[in-house]
Amino acid sequence: MASNKKNLLFIAFSVIISVASAQTQFITKGRVEYERKINQHKPYEDRTDDIWFKELIKVYPKFTTDVFELRFDDKRSVYKIAKENTSDVKYLNNNTKPNGTDGVVQDLQTRTVSTQREVFENTYIIKDSLRNLDWRITDETRTIAGFDCRKAVSKICDSVYVVAFYTDQIAVSSGPESFGGLPGMIMELAIPRLYTTWIASKVELVEPTAAQLNPTQKGKKVNWLELNGELKVVTKRWGKDAERMLWTISL
Repeated sequence: MASNKKNLLFIAFSVIISVASAQTQFITKGRVEYERKINQHKPYEDRTDDIWFKELIKVYPKFTTDVFELRFDDKRSVYKIAKENTSDVKYLNNNTKPNGTDGVVQDLQTRTVSTQREVFENTYIIKDSLRNLDWRITDETRTIAGFDCRKAVSKICDSVYVVAFYTDQIAVSSGPESFGGLPGMIMELAIPRLYTTWIASKVELVEPTAAQLNPTQKGKKVNWLELNGELKVVTKRWGKDAERMLWTISL
């Protein structure tokens, strides 16, 4: 009888250990769905004296919302539009209009990124190293799509403030667009000067296929420095609009 009790206690203890172990496992494969929201009117609020812009914002919606997905494993992630916007949405800035062929591939082993992007009716493949942002992790937390997340802040293009919330429960250092470099998956991203946010709305524990993680990319091959130089020549007389466009394309 004493032996049976010991066996039962051992089995119960083993079950407890197994459950605890399962709860501490980290996700390394799956799919995150993001809603990207842009305030289209905000960049033009200082042009209230311009009659043309006043009429323009009457025609275009204040906000656009599009759904993107990030498929990932512990070696690679691919970010692209998840579904075409079927509503009759008008985009005030064509650079923010999703393109079904655009996408961002982050190779987490070689620490490189390959972005296919359509710019001014030209298609580019921008190959470069992964972003090396100087993230400052804070104590602020929030729950996003059921995951505990911590706030981190950084800058891009020298002066553009970026706010991210990441979770270490998904043990892959990636996120929307070409962002990453944190100890976990970015679940929310905000760039106030672009009036844009990305928020994870769903996480699916589905293993991506080899084809999904290795999409075919076509276009003119450049790095970010080369593309930035080309665009500065084209947009040198655009003022603030050129600066904002370059920030958007560099994401």
